[in-house]
Amino acid sequence: MDKSKRNRAAPKILIVDDDPCVLRAIADRCTRMGFNVETATNGLQALIKAGRHQPDILVIDVHLPEVDGLSVLAYLLDAAKKSPHLIVVTGHPGPEIVEMCKGFGASCIPKGRNFWNEFESRLTELYPQKAVATERLGKRSAKVEVRKRPRILLVEDDINVKKLFFRRFGKLGAELLYAADGMRGFWMARREEPTVIVSDYCMPNGNAEYLLTRLRNAPETRSIPVIVQSGRRLNDSIKQRLRREICGQPGAARILQKSFDGRELFESLQRLCGFASDLDGELLYS
Repeated sequence: MDKSKRNRAAPKILIVDDDPCVLRAIADRCTRMGFNVETATNGLQALIKAGRHQPDILVIDVHLPEVDGLSVLAYLLDAAKKSPHLIVVTGHPGPEIVEMCKGFGASCIPKGRNFWNEFESRLTELYPQKAVATERLGKRSAKVEVRKRPRILLVEDDINVKKLFFRRFGKLGAELLYAADGMRGFWMARREEPTVIVSDYCMPNGNAEYLLTRLRNAPETRSIPVIVQSGRRLNDSIKQRLRREICGQPGAARILQKSFDGRELFESLQRLCGFASDLDGELLYS
């Protein structure tokens, strides 16, 4: 049987997560188990791909950009002729989320130490024939981190901006990383695979244009969204260069003027990382 026929015969699984490291880890594992894998990085893309590919299994994170995971489930269950098996993954499995998952008929699997055991057990419950492949793969996937929190990398040469950023955005519950220039930012991004990068425009050893070019040319970092901010107004020519596609991937997701209150930056991070919307704004901007 040729490859295309094997793919058509394999159960179809759609995996939706805005964290590129988590998305790739789950997709790789499911591919090795013999599933036909599609991926999406936000809720809107998930709705489009679910309608197009009609997956047998949908694996979806709760907190997503554009449309949150539970809203995606509600829409699909209302619109779909045939409902897929539903697996919700989350770093914050509170009682309310667990109850909502039960209402949708979805399994709820927390991200963290026992993720792989629970995830693979659920897949083999649905498709017992995959148990042999799971056993053959052994514990290799246990070495891959499925992290609970989004990871934000700040690339900035001004130490005062770094201190303000960490003090303010540490309240989001995200893991914060830091690099002092474009070159170090690129290598840290390759090693740590952040959910989103916030970069100053003008820095030593590579400005934001340099950083974007390096990121988009590396497989590990090519899809990581980048927010560029600047203390001075950037002209239209610079903004156009920052937004241009590189290797078929988008340029800067947002271009912002630095401000003391950080409101625009918070809103951009909320959209790209899928933070819960009930955070205390007064605390954030104080």
